Amino acid sequence: MNLQRRQIRVLYSFPHKLGAGRICTTAWEQVNGLAGAGARVHVLTGTMAKGLGPGISVQTTLAWGKFRVPYRIVGDMRACAIHDYFVARRLSKLAGQIDLVHAWPLGALRTLATASGLRIPTVLERPNAHTRFAYEVVQAECERIGVSLPRSHEHAFNANVLRVEEEEYRRAYRLLCPSEFTAATFVDRGFARERLARHYYGVDQTFYHPGGRHQRGGKPFTALFVGVCAVRKGLHYALDAWLRSPASRDGVFLIAGEFLPAYAEKLSPMLSHPSVRVLGHRNDIPELMRKSEILLLPSIEEGFGLVCTEAMASGCVPLISDACTDLCKHMVNALVHRVGDVDGLTEHITMLYKRPEVLAHLRDSGIDAGPHVTWAKAGEKLLEVYRQVIDEYNHEQGQYDCRAEAKDKSGIRGVAE
Repeated sequence: MNLQRRQIRVLYSFPHKLGAGRICTTAWEQVNGLAGAGARVHVLTGTMAKGLGPGISVQTTLAWGKFRVPYRIVGDMRACAIHDYFVARRLSKLAGQIDLVHAWPLGALRTLATASGLRIPTVLERPNAHTRFAYEVVQAECERIGVSLPRSHEHAFNANVLRVEEEEYRRAYRLLCPSEFTAATFVDRGFARERLARHYYGVDQTFYHPGGRHQRGGKPFTALFVGVCAVRKGLHYALDAWLRSPASRDGVFLIAGEFLPAYAEKLSPMLSHPSVRVLGHRNDIPELMRKSEILLLPSIEEGFGLVCTEAMASGCVPLISDACTDLCKHMVNALVHRVGDVDGLTEHITMLYKRPEVLAHLRDSGIDAGPHVTWAKAGEKLLEVYRQVIDEYNHEQGQYDCRAEAKDKSGIRGVAE
């Protein structure tokens, strides 16, 4: 049957708690989007935080009945390795029933090797930039501003994590990159463009929408930062630019997220400014976005920056670095500056503070883009990527088989002669 018409059968391997926060939510949305687009998805996940949509088969690898493998006790890497072991064994029994394997980092070495042996194409999700790049740029920035990361921090250098992930890069047939920035960090380290497959993450418009949005009226001009308050997110750049801009005289900068203590101490003089309000962890992010004019995210390293498109869909204009998603277009639905360019970010804040007509244009364009970047649309795009990957893999395998056959015939002919 024609590949473009046949239902694609996917084994989706996720080693963590599907449906929990951060990447666990990303993976959960991705699976539902794929199923909605028409893929037949079989999920193997460590544990489940919430159920998936109809028609999606699920098996847990680190939970049996009431028993759960405790991630904190055995350690994340060991838990991911256990997951990988069970997925590889399960995959061996599914030969002929799976068209493609979609794996996630740190839980894929055995799975990728097994799939290769079974001649099943694989894609490896890259929710962040190349790990070596991320370690290097975050460490350099920490040293520049004088902040030390705890050894347990996810962006502190970890040789074991790097070893596993770089071997996963090598074994995967294709690396799934959700942004051009992410892809570039692999190209810069010698990966051929052909090994990188581009897709994107979506927006849940059930939560992120402009409905009930407060008009500015007499309320202050409001900027918002959302995410883990860490060096890699560039909050120090955002604060510096905000305090340089005239918006800080009568506006408000809301910071929603938890701080690394050493980072909070380093930024304490700026955090104490009357215009800055530290909110801590919040569960009302969509409402905060609807109440804010702009989102500030001057990251030095990102995989995608989900909050950027969530802000757009909510009517909050993203002012971001070029490390974030390329779905944000400069002077179309966002303002984009080079990583570390505080002067540029200051100018962008000032322009939108002083020119409400530009703010309105960017806000309306972002809202209009919302329906085109939902998780349903992202699922359709990912399924399209799957079909392309399978087609490329089958073509390469066909060429390999032809070369092998020709070599065998040549060898036989040589013996006969």
